Formats: sequence, structure tokens, C-alpha cells
Amino acid sequence: MNARTPPAGLVLPTDADQGIGGTPRRKEDHRLLLGRGQYVGDIRMPDMLDVAFVRSPVAHARLGRIDKPEGLASMVYTMDDLHGVQPILAASSLPGFKQSVQHPLATDKVRFVGELVAACVAPTRARAEDIAAQVMVDYLDLPVLADMEGAVESGTRVHDEWSDNVFAETNTDRGAAVPGAPATRTVRRRLRTSRQCMMPLEGRAVLCWWDHRLDQLVMYSAAQVPHINRTGLAECLGLDQGQIRVVSPDVGGGFGYKGLLLPEEICCAWLARHLGRPVRWLEDRREQLGANANCREHAYDIAVEVEADGRLVGIECDAMVDSGAYSSYPFSACLEAAQIGSILPGPYMMDRFVCRTRSVATNKPPILPYRGVARTGVCFALELMLDAAARELGIEPYELRARSLVPASAMPYTNITNKYFDSGDYLAAMTKAVEALGWQGWRERQAAAPTGKRIGLGLAVFCEQGAHGTSVYHGWGIPMVPGYEQCAARFTPDGILEIRLGVHSHGQGMETSMAQVAHTVLGIDIDRVRVQHGDTANSPYSTGTWGSRCAVMAGGAVGTACQALAARMTEIAAALLGVPAASLRVEGGRIGVPDSPGLPLDEIARTWYRAPQKIPLGIDPSGLEVVVGYKTAPDTGTFSYACHACAVEVDIATGHVKLLDYAICEDGGVLLNPQIVEGQLIGGLAQGIGTAMYEEMPFDSEGQPLASTLADYLMPGAGEMPPLKIIHMETPSPLTLFGQKGIGEGGAIAPPAAIVNAVNDALHALGAELTECPASPERVLRALAAARTGALA
Repeated sequence: MNARTPPAGLVLPTDADQGIGGTPRRKEDHRLLLGRGQYVGDIRMPDMLDVAFVRSPVAHARLGRIDKPEGLASMVYTMDDLHGVQPILAASSLPGFKQSVQHPLATDKVRFVGELVAACVAPTRARAEDIAAQVMVDYLDLPVLADMEGAVESGTRVHDEWSDNVFAETNTDRGAAVPGAPATRTVRRRLRTSRQCMMPLEGRAVLCWWDHRLDQLVMYSAAQVPHINRTGLAECLGLDQGQIRVVSPDVGGGFGYKGLLLPEEICCAWLARHLGRPVRWLEDRREQLGANANCREHAYDIAVEVEADGRLVGIECDAMVDSGAYSSYPFSACLEAAQIGSILPGPYMMDRFVCRTRSVATNKPPILPYRGVARTGVCFALELMLDAAARELGIEPYELRARSLVPASAMPYTNITNKYFDSGDYLAAMTKAVEALGWQGWRERQAAAPTGKRIGLGLAVFCEQGAHGTSVYHGWGIPMVPGYEQCAARFTPDGILEIRLGVHSHGQGMETSMAQVAHTVLGIDIDRVRVQHGDTANSPYSTGTWGSRCAVMAGGAVGTACQALAARMTEIAAALLGVPAASLRVEGGRIGVPDSPGLPLDEIARTWYRAPQKIPLGIDPSGLEVVVGYKTAPDTGTFSYACHACAVEVDIATGHVKLLDYAICEDGGVLLNPQIVEGQLIGGLAQGIGTAMYEEMPFDSEGQPLASTLADYLMPGAGEMPPLKIIHMETPSPLTLFGQKGIGEGGAIAPPAAIVNAVNDALHALGAELTECPASPERVLRALAAARTGALA
């Protein structure tokens, strides 16, 4: 780890182990490691009912009769029973966007395998499932659209009222050819990323009851965006938002999968109010795999134009994203595709960029935002193309990239799609990663690889726009537009600092890192900081946790709120000490003049609350509680970045790929807690390895999911993790309070591109190439067979 240089104006605390840049033990780990965490599944209420859903076994059909089992009709509910419930509408302001209408329980027809048809309630989940098995449904089969490219051309409609099967199309055309430029070479490929699932340890879960005293729906939900869920519930249930309280307790991983309003949540909420009893649904793994957790399916027809020395001249791309049957609330069906047209250029300079994108409706589950949203596919497409161009030119892939990476001297830099890169040194990050991997040493081993084994090297460079705000999401047409992130902070009478946030932690260690921010400003021991989040009843409004935004936005809000508290406490201390406020400093949890003991913050708090007679008139009466909003200006986001480099071994006989070595050089600006950042990178790398080598949710021509158990859906484990080197660069962002950047998704973005590039490097001498991930043994063997066939032809 390199030496840390704080941004101008920030003095890091003396006890740096507790403040920004320190690595104290995570505050939340004590309860979690002792099994004292509280998840939705841990919460039980008297007279509680469990729900099991009847799900469609077919991908596309008209709904006929739904017969409830005799004697059990009162325990089975269809959409006709859910009086007053409105459909989920996740609209977009993109021109030409087609709106899908998703009822919580299907009405006229079903559009994917696993769509909810009926809800069954019983005192136990087992009994509810028994009832669900007795519900008889008539399905009148319709033609199935199981492939996005076929869906674009088909006369069959996923939504009958649409003119075609495209949610929306975007077109980007920037730059122009440079007159008199050197001769160029164009490299073209058709690339795909496979549909996959997300796999948090805890599935989705919801528990609802109606609080008659407060006339309020209470929902405990494993959610990343409780305030947004409340908004969606209010719209669907016809309640005002004050009648709904959403609580997210401990959440066992999210990754975007828990950042949505669920049909199951709406059903449970209605049932709880209608029945007057608590109602719970806990997702099982088959439900998750077969119906609820799809993501990542992209297709690219892409060409890059390069000069003879490797300089990137331009990109031309036609991209599709399989968005499934419905637009998911709140991000909409266009979140992935709409971003491709703006982020595909990555960290590179070029003369021209042309990109068409389409969000395609098919008879598959809705595509959901997964860690790295769109960037993983974009990085895969562009970085595979750059390696292909480097092979054609006969130069090392890092040499080609060095010709076009935005140089540090150009920062801040506005790229061809008007992305504002706030700071960084992309070339240095790539150089450090290549050196850490020992690239040249691996090249020597590559030449001496044993018979039947091939060694390959690959890398991928990307930049990650995080904490992007109002202007960006409004421009993308996303209905959920973030504004100021707020923090409510207050001192209790005994000097405990309470911080309440609208974002939610589901593994990011925010209870620790936000306390570190408070320590940096106030000097208060982090054990005396209590971070509360995930409850709409006592937290400020927030669009929640997504988009690598918490360190920047919540961290900025906490820092700003603590500064406001410091100013108020300084005024009180000045009155108590009889000195000018301007002469006082906040340091080490005390306020005083330099080189004096001063007053402890907890003593000032006790005086304010319990001995107010000591405080003269004229002091700000607002007290020791503030609500402060924060956002960057401009709010186009911070740009963290990284280079991933790896070495692999490919067994030519079996197609098996083994990771031999891996290096990451990342720059997240000033790191609030380097240990937490490394945990995020390692976890993200594991997910990226899954995307690159193992995870795939295939569907047959009838839209049936073919990997609905963990015996079929392959996941990487500890044994699949390679030796890993992590190098931190810390280039402060000029846009943020402490110089920090969003980095939570970065670990998952580059691995598919870096690993498949390494596989292609290994196979190049045999004339084989992969253009799709995951790089499964079957795909490797098919590529080798195709190369042999081509050679014979």
C-alpha cells in the first residue's frame, strides 16, 4: 500500500487507526460473528402466517381458470381477490420507452416461468406449499420468445399492446474522422455475456403486519432501498407513505438483487392488512434461481478501429440487453442498455464513437441490476476487442492500451460521451498491475509450458462511475433520481453520537466506516458512535444503497453533519470557557484552545441537556441535533478505476481453465478503511470469477430455466480463488469531502474480461478464440474444435 496523501484542508486525526484511513475492527462483526445478527428469517410474531406462491410452470400463456382446492379457498388468493391493488409500473423518461404493466399476481397471461399466479397462506410454510400444490390453473400456451435476437424479429409480442418487443432504443454518435489520419485497421467481433443469477447468502425475505395503534403497515424486508420500497408500496396499495414503515434489519448480501420493489412484498402487505395477522415470505433457493435473480445477458456486435501503433481511433457498436418480461421498479428495464451508450468508451481517448442499444423484452424473468450494473458487460466487450486488436498488430495488450488511456496530465478530463473524469493516473495503475503480476516472467513460463497445457496472460482496465447523482440519473431516464443524501446526527445526554442514515449496509461495513468519518471530524471514539440505518421511521429519506455511492454520499453527509455539530458545540464551549469561539479547536473528542485540556464533548452534551442553567442566553437554541444534506458539485459522480491482470493455464484436452496468478491495482481516492476496501475487492473478484468461468443460467427454447438448483448452477468457492496481489493508489477526488471515491462494485467488473483475455492469449497459437463467457470447458473445447475445422477447410 502506498503512502496516503490527504486532500488539501484535511488533517487526519492523531489516532489514525480509528479515523479515515485506519483499519479498526468492524463494529458490526461482534454481533455477526457471535450469531447475534437479526435477519428477517429470525423475526417471529404471534399468530404469524407463512406464504407460498403458485408460480407459472410455462413461459408464455393465456391464463384460464384458477381452481382453488375445496375447503381451502379462504387460504388462496389470486389477483381478483387483491382489491384495490395497482400494478407495478417502472417507467422511464427515455424517448419511445414502452411501459410494461406487472400485476403482483398474474391476470390475463403469464410471461415467464416462475411468475406469481396465486398466494397461499398457512401457519407453516410446508402447509402453505401443500395448499399451493393443490391449486389448479389452466394455461393456454403461446409462442415463447426465449432469445433476444429472435424476439426483435418475431411477430409474437410479450406485451400484446406493443408494436414490437423493444422497451427502448438509444443512439449515440459522437466525434468524427480526423482528416489526414494514418491508415487504420478495423477489428470486429460478435460477443455475448451469458445470463446469470445473483447469489447473496440470504435470499429475499419479507414480514408484514398492520399496526392498528398507528394505523400503519410495518414491513421488515431484506432490502437495500427501504425508502424507495415504501414509495412503491404506497403507489400499489393506495396508502400514503406515512402509513407505511419499512425496516431493513441485518441483510445478508444485496448486490442489487435487493434493490427492487417485489411483487411478493405487495402481496404480503395486502394480506397482512386484509387478514389482520402477520404474514411472512422467505425465498427459497429454487425460487431465486428459477424465477427471481436474472442478470447480465448482453450481446454486442462491435468493431474497434486502431492505428498501426495501437492508438484507438473509434468504436462502433450495436448492443442488446435481454431485459426479460417486465420493467423492474424502480430502475426500469433500460438501466443496463441505456448506460452502454455512455460508458462503453471506458477510460480511453478516441476520435469517434457510434453506439446503438436496445432493451429487448423476452419470456424470461426481468433482468435486475447486479454489482457492476452494465459495466461488467461493457468492460468485457471493449477489453476483449482491445486484446484482439493487439494480437492482430503483434504487440502486447498493455502497449496498445497505453496509446489511448487518458493521461494523468489531462485530468480532470471530459471524454467523448461527456463523462467527467475527476482525477487519476490510469497508465500508472496498469503499469503497477502488470509489474505486480510479473508479466515478463509469465511470458517466459508460457514458452516453456508442458505439453497439453497452455499459459495465457490477460488484463482489463476500466473506470467506475460511482456516486453519480441527479443529473446523470435524470438523463438516463431512471424514475428514481437521487438528490441530497442526508444524515441526522445528534449527541445524547451522556455524549453518545447517534448517526442516522437512509442508506443501508448489507456487508459494506458502514457502521464502522461512517463512525471513522465521525472520528475524523470530532475525534470521538468510534465505540461511542452508534450508526443507525434501514428504518424509514427514523432515518432521513434516501434512494438507498446502490451505484457505489455510500462512501461518497453517506460519508460526505456524515462528515458535513459532524462539522455542523462541531460548530454548535464550539459555540457552547466558548460560552462555558469564556473565550472566543474562533480560538477553539475540536480535537481528540474535546474542545479547547491549543495546548489546553479543554472540555470533553460528552461534558458539553451533559451540560446542554441536564444543566442548561450554565448556558447563557443567545446560544443557538437548535441544540445538539442536526439533519444535513450533501452531494458533490458537479454531481456527475466520481471515477474510481483499476487494472486487473492475470495468468491462466488451459488444459487443451479437457478445456479446464485454472487461475495461476492475479493482480489488482485500484484507485478509490482516499480510502475510508483500506481493509474494508480490500474485502470489497476480494468479494467482487469472487463474483467476477463466477461470471468469467462458472455461472450461467441457460434457458431452453420454451423459456424453461435449466439450472434451478445449485447442483446445476455452478458457483466458485474458496478453492477457485487465485493467489492475489492488491495494490492501492489513492488519488484524491477534488469533488468529495475527504477525497474518497465510490469503489464497491469495481472488484466484479474486470475479471470476466481479464480472464477471457488470458484464455484467448493461451489459445491464440492454436487459432482459437472465445467470444462469450463464462469460459467453461465446453466453450473452450468448442473453440478448439472450430479452429481445427477452420484449418482443415
